[in-house]
Amino acid sequence: MALTALAPAAWGTTYAVTTELLPPGHPLFASLMRALPAGLLGLAITRVLPRGEWWGKAAVLGVLNIGALFPLLFLAAERLPGGVAATLSAAQPLLVAGLAIAVLHDRPTVWRWTWGVLGVAGVGLVVLGPEARLDAVGVCAGLGGTAAMAGGVVLTKRWGRPEGAGPLTMASWQLTAGGVVLLPLTLAVEGVPDRIDAGAVAGYLWLGSMGGLIAYTLWFRGIGRLPVGASAALVLLSPLVATVVGLALGEALNALQSAGFVLALAALLAAQLDGPGGRRDR
Repeated sequence: MALTALAPAAWGTTYAVTTELLPPGHPLFASLMRALPAGLLGLAITRVLPRGEWWGKAAVLGVLNIGALFPLLFLAAERLPGGVAATLSAAQPLLVAGLAIAVLHDRPTVWRWTWGVLGVAGVGLVVLGPEARLDAVGVCAGLGGTAAMAGGVVLTKRWGRPEGAGPLTMASWQLTAGGVVLLPLTLAVEGVPDRIDAGAVAGYLWLGSMGGLIAYTLWFRGIGRLPVGASAALVLLSPLVATVVGLALGEALNALQSAGFVLALAALLAAQLDGPGGRRDR
């Protein structure tokens, strides 16, 4: 659980990196730089390609977890305050729970449903305030990215991994597939930013390494070992880490926000348990 948690913790830095280091107005290029170089590096390390039906499965998972998620995430980060975008992503455990019923024929416990709702409420208390502005495009992008990753989590749990393919291989396949989808779209719509300074280079390297290949390797390893409800709840770490980063940049929490932080953290931990009289989902 601790190793898997490192992935959403790293993703929680995306908001600060995007707004502080990356050139504005280029969510597709940022997504491409986060995905394709990391995926190709992973393929060079593992030297394992998909076989048979896994060409199609890897492509579907790559689009959901990378090709659709990344640009929608960066678009939401650019058009919404980090808190609003984080609250939208916190709804993922509830979406995963719903999809688990339809796809995995697995009904999460009332315990996990309840803590999923409380987790969203806790994140909302932390990051939403009177100054929070809502942009329709940003909200749709945030919800779309959350739904895409929720679908990716459930399908990854259903399909598992082919024989001989470890977590690094799975991460490499999906990052490469998502990057290949993003490449022509980026060139056609955005192109390359006019100026990429040293800070932007550092941001792309961080997002592609710790936020890309390393994080997704740990994430796919964890999905294979943890119940789907438990792993999905770990994404609550993303907005919580984003909040901590904000504190480091000079922001402050009032009493209500502090209570929300504790509630969200409690929801994350409680979702790892079965609960009283509950059964463990898959």
